[in-house]
Amino acid sequence: MVAVRRGAHDLTEEWSTADERALAVAAKTDRTAFGVLYDRYVTRVYGYCYRRLRTPEEAEDATSLVFTKALAAMPRYREDGPSFGAWLFAIAHNVVVDEFRTRPRDVEFGEAFGAIPDADPGPEDLAVLADDVRTLRAVLAQLPVEQADVIELRLAGLTDKEIAFVLGRSYGAVRVAQHRAVRRLRTLFSGENGDASDA
Repeated sequence: MVAVRRGAHDLTEEWSTADERALAVAAKTDRTAFGVLYDRYVTRVYGYCYRRLRTPEEAEDATSLVFTKALAAMPRYREDGPSFGAWLFAIAHNVVVDEFRTRPRDVEFGEAFGAIPDADPGPEDLAVLADDVRTLRAVLAQLPVEQADVIELRLAGLTDKEIAFVLGRSYGAVRVAQHRAVRRLRTLFSGENGDASDA
């Protein structure tokens, strides 16, 4: 079972990128340092897995597997590489993709959506509008896989550059996919028919 440990390094604490990199380097040989990183990321990784998978149990199993793989791979983490968060979510993405290969995406789209504001909402705004995880999962299932991946990682708190690393795509391709996904989600939330040009 996945547990969120609270202690000296609370999840709400703000860290600089340099601090996190230094901690990740220390975590190569220090399990305590890895535990601090676990505390910082377990909730975000679990949320990402839960939105992508069907049950809390599957999300817990996937989250445990992500951190098991991360711990085993820590000696290969490069300080001059991507942020630790991007590196960790690359592992999480691969775990979820492996799980999806064993079954189809079969969630139906529901009709329980409110109005979208006139301004283009970001992924976080769309998440608030679809505050029910099942509804959010159903909506994201209506997107092409590459667009859903971008939105899921954005909801997990990654920047566009980090998402580009996780997905092995260019920054520009991620920005385009995110823009198209948001347009498509606006259409779905407002109950209109989708435009094939957004796919």
